[in-house]
Amino acid sequence: MHNAPYYTAAEQNREPILTMLREVFDRPGLVLEIGSGSGQHAVHFATFLGHIEWQPTDLPEQLPGIAQWRTLSGLDNIRAPLALDLDDDTWPVSACDEAYSANTAHVVPWALVEHMLAGIAARLRPEGRFCLYGPFRYGDRHTSESNASFDATLRQRDPRQGVRDAFRLEEYGQQVGLSLVADHEMPVNNRLLVFQRDTT
Repeated sequence: MHNAPYYTAAEQNREPILTMLREVFDRPGLVLEIGSGSGQHAVHFATFLGHIEWQPTDLPEQLPGIAQWRTLSGLDNIRAPLALDLDDDTWPVSACDEAYSANTAHVVPWALVEHMLAGIAARLRPEGRFCLYGPFRYGDRHTSESNASFDATLRQRDPRQGVRDAFRLEEYGQQVGLSLVADHEMPVNNRLLVFQRDTT
């Protein structure tokens, strides 16, 4: 047994996400993960995407747990986790080939969602992809009643949180050089948005 942090949701959604990442991250390179959480996704994806190198990042307090998962995995294509605070303009990674983040956009203020998109756009290679997983709405339309209820719960807890509008994400992405190229339906009313770095 181990005492590494364990999130049931990360186990439940990892296979559907991996299926999509196999298609999107089809070239060797470095994947920057924003908000790695427990580190479970990093280990699972690096296990089955051996052609990529995975760079987990999160707030400093999360790093020990991620490091535990990395050690338990024995994988050599996962880098040591790095501290990354979206509220800080200084990122520990200067360039990456692809990027990934799951269940982050709805739990940070919109200003930090903008920081995430802009920071990734500044570091992605031309035509590099950024996969953003989570619940999203489309204007005022939620994709399910449960998502609408989840959104209300988030906003009651912290008015700066909430299920993000995919249209607004697409609009801001365009401003910083990221084009939304795919929007995949995922289980349990989630989506996987795929942005691509513009070549100019």
